[in-house]
Amino acid sequence: MGAHCCNHDHEQPVTPDPKYRRILWIALIVNASMFLIEIIFSLRSGSVALLADAIDFFGDTANYGLSIWVLAMSVQARAKAALIKAASMALFGIGILIHATWNLITGVLPDAQTMSLIGLLALCANVGVGILLFTYRNGDSNMRSVWLCTRNDALGNIAVIIAAIGVFGTGTAWPDLIVATIMASLALTAAWQVMKQARQELA
Repeated sequence: MGAHCCNHDHEQPVTPDPKYRRILWIALIVNASMFLIEIIFSLRSGSVALLADAIDFFGDTANYGLSIWVLAMSVQARAKAALIKAASMALFGIGILIHATWNLITGVLPDAQTMSLIGLLALCANVGVGILLFTYRNGDSNMRSVWLCTRNDALGNIAVIIAAIGVFGTGTAWPDLIVATIMASLALTAAWQVMKQARQELA
C-alpha cells in the first residue's frame, strides 16, 4: 500500500486479472438472482431480516457491476468506486434500521419457515461466491469491498436462519428484528472500513 503512495503507478490503468473478472460476473449473476428470490419471499413472509438480505443482494449486484467497470482503471479510480460502494453499504444499514423500527411499531410477525428455507438457499449462494473470491480478499479497497460484501452476506444468511429458529421458538418478532439490526451494523462497519482504506489510497 505504501509503495503506491510513493510513486505514480497508481495513476496508470492496470491489466485486470481475467479470472477475477469472470468471478465478478458469476457473483453479479448469483446476487441478482438471489435478490429477485428474496425480495419476493421477504414480502410474503413479512421478515425484515430477509428483506435486509434482499436489499443487500441488490446493493451487491450493483457493486459487482461497478467493480467490473473500474477493474482496468487506476488505483485512484477504483478507490473512488469503493467510496461509492461504502456509501451504498451505509445507506443500506440506515434503511434497515428504519424498517426494523417500523416493524417493531406495527407488530409484524414473520413466517419462520419461509425465512429458514430462503436463508439457507442464500447461504449456499454466498458461500459459493465467497470461495471464489477468497484469494482476492486482501487486494485494494475495491477488491476488499467486494470481499466484505460477500462475507457480510454469508454472515447475514446465517443470522436469518437463526432468526427464523428464534421466531418459531418464541412466537415473537424480536429475533427477526434483532438480526436485522445486527445486519445493519455489519453494513455500517464494513462501509467504514472500505471508506477508510479508499481515502488512504486517494491521499
